[in-house]
Amino acid sequence: MSTDIPRSTSQPGMAERAIDAAADVSRTIGEVTGGLHAAVDRLTNAIDEARKPGRPLATVAAITREAPLASLFVAFLFGVAVARRR
Repeated sequence: MSTDIPRSTSQPGMAERAIDAAADVSRTIGEVTGGLHAAVDRLTNAIDEARKPGRPLATVAAITREAPLASLFVAFLFGVAVARRR
């Protein structure tokens, strides 16, 4: 005769499931955060490259400093043109 008490294979309780779900969410948030950091770094590098003298953003910045109202008008017209296409 055996003196071992048979253990039932019980399913995890609500607290264990909540802890597992929180760990999964935390891991997912970490992955998304890492991806966002990488994307922001790439975008920052691209903007820094475009701001160098002779590049497009440097030219736009210079034109905007020279004639701010004309630049605002052109930006407004561009916005209207883009909005009408949609």
